[in-house]
Amino acid sequence: MGNIWFADRRSSRVMTSDPPPPGAASARPGEPVAIVGVAALDPGTLDDVVVDVARFGIPPLQARSMNRMQLLMLETARRCLADAGHPARPLPAERTDVVTGLCFALDRQHANALRVELPRYAREVERAAVAAGADPDSAARAGDELRGLLTRRLGGSPHDRVGEMASTIPARVAAAFTLRGRTLAVESAEATSFVALAHALEQLRAKGSDAVLVLTGQRDESPYAAWALDEKGRGGGGRGSGAGVTPGAGAARGAGQASGAGRPSDAPLSARPLTPGVGAVLLKRLSDAVRDQDRVYATILDCTLRHDPRPGCFRPSRSAELRQRTAAASLRAAGVDPGTVQYVEYVDSAVPTGAEATAVLAGPVATSDPSAPVATIDPTDPTGPEPAAGPPHRPPDAVRLGTGDGRAFAHAGLASLLKVALALHQGRYPDQAAVPDAESGGTAPRSPQPGAPWPTGVRAGVPRRAVVQGASLTGTFSHLVLEEHPGPRAGGPRAGDRPGPRGRTRRAWAAATRAVPVAVVGLGGRFAGAADAAGFWRVVSSGRTRIGPVPDAVLDRDLYHSPGALSLTHSYTDQGGHVPVPDEPPEDLAVLPPRYAALDGAQRLALAVAAELFAPRQVLGGRGVVAVGGTLGPTRERRAHAGLVLDGLEETVVGLPALAGLSALGQKRLLERLRERTGRVGGGLPPALLDGCLASGVAALLANEYGLDAVPLAVEAACASSLAALDVAVAALRSGTADYALAGGVELACNVRDMVLCSALGLLSHSRNAPFDAGADGFTPGDGCGLFLLKRYDDARRDGDTVHGVIRAVGASNDAKSLIAPDVAGQVRAMQRAFAQVDFEPCTVDYLEAHGTGTKVGDRVEIAAAARLYAGGPRAEPLRIGSAKSFFGHTFAAAGSAGLLRTLLALRAGTLPPNTLLRTLNPALGLAAIPAEILTEERPWTRPPGRPRRAAVSSFGTGGINYHVLVEEHREEGSGPR
Repeated sequence: MGNIWFADRRSSRVMTSDPPPPGAASARPGEPVAIVGVAALDPGTLDDVVVDVARFGIPPLQARSMNRMQLLMLETARRCLADAGHPARPLPAERTDVVTGLCFALDRQHANALRVELPRYAREVERAAVAAGADPDSAARAGDELRGLLTRRLGGSPHDRVGEMASTIPARVAAAFTLRGRTLAVESAEATSFVALAHALEQLRAKGSDAVLVLTGQRDESPYAAWALDEKGRGGGGRGSGAGVTPGAGAARGAGQASGAGRPSDAPLSARPLTPGVGAVLLKRLSDAVRDQDRVYATILDCTLRHDPRPGCFRPSRSAELRQRTAAASLRAAGVDPGTVQYVEYVDSAVPTGAEATAVLAGPVATSDPSAPVATIDPTDPTGPEPAAGPPHRPPDAVRLGTGDGRAFAHAGLASLLKVALALHQGRYPDQAAVPDAESGGTAPRSPQPGAPWPTGVRAGVPRRAVVQGASLTGTFSHLVLEEHPGPRAGGPRAGDRPGPRGRTRRAWAAATRAVPVAVVGLGGRFAGAADAAGFWRVVSSGRTRIGPVPDAVLDRDLYHSPGALSLTHSYTDQGGHVPVPDEPPEDLAVLPPRYAALDGAQRLALAVAAELFAPRQVLGGRGVVAVGGTLGPTRERRAHAGLVLDGLEETVVGLPALAGLSALGQKRLLERLRERTGRVGGGLPPALLDGCLASGVAALLANEYGLDAVPLAVEAACASSLAALDVAVAALRSGTADYALAGGVELACNVRDMVLCSALGLLSHSRNAPFDAGADGFTPGDGCGLFLLKRYDDARRDGDTVHGVIRAVGASNDAKSLIAPDVAGQVRAMQRAFAQVDFEPCTVDYLEAHGTGTKVGDRVEIAAAARLYAGGPRAEPLRIGSAKSFFGHTFAAAGSAGLLRTLLALRAGTLPPNTLLRTLNPALGLAAIPAEILTEERPWTRPPGRPRRAAVSSFGTGGINYHVLVEEHREEGSGPR
């Protein structure tokens, strides 16, 4: 692991230094993780799978708003749990996590975005028709006809905002099977499955969870993603590929079967589509699986990820050196001699073949030269195995190669894992076609024939072992090591056929190993009225909200604003905490204008905040992770898909009955005017366009442009996304798989789509966000981004870093009840899990930065949950409670980052932050029971005798997702966290 310095912005060079940073965690085998349940839906019949929503307790009204992937993952989860013997064999439900991996926007997201965009397009049709010679009445009727036609096909429900969200999927699974661990969705392009599995392994090995259900899925929701991917030069496509899609077919599906969708001008007539697939694995620590007499398909020994940061358009790394280093580090961490690996499967959108396959895929596992010395493991060398004298290497046909389908994107890695795990369990190589090896002259490792017997290990006492490798277009390499587990083979007794143990109970306050403190060594933020962290604190200190009318460029009031109305097409409020999207990249980044224009607004905002975070520049040594909370359906992709569908409506427009009187020339003029007015005049798809359509593109952009050897991923956990990303980052630091982490969240919630969808469910305030007020009637959307640079506390002290605060614990849970209504027990559970990691009591916490949405029910439930925990023990001062939302609005995925930023700045200033817009305190809150106080003006934060100042930050998301973070000040004169 090299020390990574920031890249020279002008030369795009990254300098490395091989020696590992002092204090880096040593690589040693962790406890194997058992695969105890598997399931996969037939990719060819995904559209035919019938899911009985009633069996999952889903009301019909909510079912109408659900995306198709949510239904498929529910069914896959059911099959996976059934395969593991559930419900006859109880799960440790209190501590079972659900992690889902998805990539690109979902069908309901596309339909909702198109439905909201439709009024604007219909208005342009009316104006173009008049310009082409139609009378105003006919043009108006044409607009009504078009709106009516597509609205019926697109559908719509008040629950669309909840039903479309990617994080609703793991939350729905948790509710269906009463699983109360953490729930989150992740995305990292083709590395998505590996990222999800790596996080599961970290939580299981740290005993933060007792079981993890990992689900991944991919559907070809729109041809747009496939076309954009092909522009990267990674796909097949073309007329003769046999794998193309009819132009507009996928777009029509995403539009609720809206007909006439076409392709963008100059796009290929067909593109190789994404490969559909949905699968699941249930994971447990091997010791627990053996104790519980579970059937074990295979064990996961290690999952290592490395990133090759290269500025510019996203493209896969072809660094054979880093790929082999990744493999060597993974095998070393697994405690596996490379010579004992018999099978290697490679997952990528473009698979190397022949001689290249030998060198690239097998890496340190095999070589095409039988006389070459064996690669031995040196546990003291972090850079990987070195050639050493030894016995001749195995013959080349001892290592078998297989290929996974990288076009399955989010599902690619898990699909290969399922294939290899089942093969290990059955003692037969995976069924697949052979890798072409003509170029190698027959010297390349051979692919197994379908169903070929898999010989026992290479020597006595060594089990069968396999490797799954992957690479993503954002520059991440992945390496997974699997091993067979002796036990019943196929046809043997099923786990569900044996009597299982009674469900174990674990007290919420069970003693835990003291968690490694994590230091915040850098921070940055941009929210309404605050261009940076200093401006953020000035706004808070002023006591004045920055919520106000959103600009007309954001909300077209003529089309979308209807005060007092509850509808599927309008917002009843025009208030928000708006943040302008930057027009130019930071000065020290060489991002070309065409690429910058293709980026999503959230990516641009995050780049601006990162510039603050990394000023002045500093050296970051070792490996890292960049986890950014956000929505897994970026606005850039949704708009692109909507434009694709609308481009294909030209025949529908000229065929509207109201325009039947237009001549052929008039129809031609109408379409010309319409293209001019909508800005759709062709030009094709630039290679950078896909960059703005990846949710993980925010994290990848930061890693690549700042030269960070850090694995990028997007995290969605509804309004708790920022703290979920923080949880991922902290877990990586504590496990030793990362030496630094960048975490936070970003979302531009002030947009027409979200304002309309949230209004339809009555979630928005009719005035302005006023948490804890007697008149609180909902939240107000806000834009924002907050980012934090993290290190292990001891490493930060060693490196002389400025420590803004210390994260002592992160607790997470799911209500496993209603997707919308908050739950006291679920929130308390997250708080208890946080305090189980520390050695101090709740009564020693001085300040609680609450989620504080400003809904009567939400505020009351949150305070009731706080009372359950924070009322115990002697308290010298009342617990002070506040919420950043009264100043900046509810920033959705960025809400937790706003709360954490406010808390850290308050600790640094020694000032208890005030709330604003609070006129009359809600008497139903019951603050006296804690006791607690909600401040409306700043107060000095007195340091209690003998201990540091302490605070907590809460974030609760739709779907019953709960996170609670414990934060402590850093005292230079002290000895650090106690």
